[in-house]
Amino acid sequence: MIVVSDTSPLSGLAIAGYLSLLEQIYDEVIIPVAVANELRRGGQDDPRITEVLALDWVEVQQPKNLALVETLQADQNLDRGESEAIALALELKADELLIDERLGRREASRLGLSITGLLGILLVAKRRGLVGAIRPIMDDLINEAGFRVSSQLYADVLAMAGEDE
Repeated sequence: MIVVSDTSPLSGLAIAGYLSLLEQIYDEVIIPVAVANELRRGGQDDPRITEVLALDWVEVQQPKNLALVETLQADQNLDRGESEAIALALELKADELLIDERLGRREASRLGLSITGLLGILLVAKRRGLVGAIRPIMDDLINEAGFRVSSQLYADVLAMAGEDE
């Protein structure tokens, strides 16, 4: 399975202490150079983020279609990491693109990519029995990693996980 990731799923799980879920679910995750650079910059504020780059199951690759990267940045107002992740996922014919930002998700879907966000990863982990509950992980993501999630989405995800009250 070929999986490409943008920055936020990696940094969020690293800060919350659940990065190993990605390896358990996907075995290997490929990131573009711009995402590696974003992780390095994020690591200046929180060293747990930089540790992602030392993992042997995270591979860094440069997308070849730089014209697409530039177009995604200019026309769709995506940042460099999102643009490179989408371009790389298309080039590698990735089975999944891990991305959270709304504009990036919309464009990736429009281009035919299968996408999963951080909350989707948590739902997969719960279904596979890798975690007992996702509520505390979501709370850590919100409180520690600054992950933004609407109260409606929070409730919806808990309902999908069978954790609604």
